[in-house]
Formats: sequence, structure tokens, C-alpha cells
Amino acid sequence: MPYKEREINKMYYTMGEVTEMFGVNASQIRFYEKEFEILQPKKNKKGNRLFTPADIENLKVIFHLVDEKGFTLKGAKEHLKSNNSEVRENQKVIASLEKLKAFLLKLNEEI
Repeated sequence: MPYKEREINKMYYTMGEVTEMFGVNASQIRFYEKEFEILQPKKNKKGNRLFTPADIENLKVIFHLVDEKGFTLKGAKEHLKSNNSEVRENQKVIASLEKLKAFLLKLNEEI
């Protein structure tokens, strides 16, 4: 039976890791933190933000609505309030499709 590596899930992500994930400045993440109530990172004694996996998922939803769908910040807030479960379900489907696409592209390269 071949060894299968587990995906490592962290409990907290630093601001640097989050900005690298999304390819944006820290100021944009801080701005979204102020604008969207669903984004609530923890802060340590120094005041550094520590993002949970739930915060990362919320950021993915926010970036999807604002950057990809073209929502304004006000429109994204209203959409999240009224269709929160639907938006999260759509984000899960998008993430699984992206994983499938990456797998298929890797498989195609190996052939």
C-alpha cells in the first residue's frame, strides 16, 4: 500500500502567510477586517493578527465576490448577509473544482 501524504492544516496563519496566499497587501486584509463582520482574526499580545482556517474561508468568499464577481463592498456585505449559506456552498464547489482541475492538469503532464 503506497504512502499517502496528509495535507497539513494549521490552526493559525500569520498576516504574512495570508497576504502571500491572496497576493495582496496587508492593508487590504486589514481594511476587509474592518468592513466585514464575518472576518474576525485573533490577536496575540503584540497585536499581530492570527487567522484561523475559518477566517481564510471567509476571505476566499469575500475575494470571490469582490474581485471575481465584481460586487461592490456594500453589495458583497448585503449578499453575504442574505445568502450566506448559498455563498459558502458555492465557494466549496469552486474549491473542489479547482482541486480537480489541478489534479487533471498534473495527470495530463505525466502522460
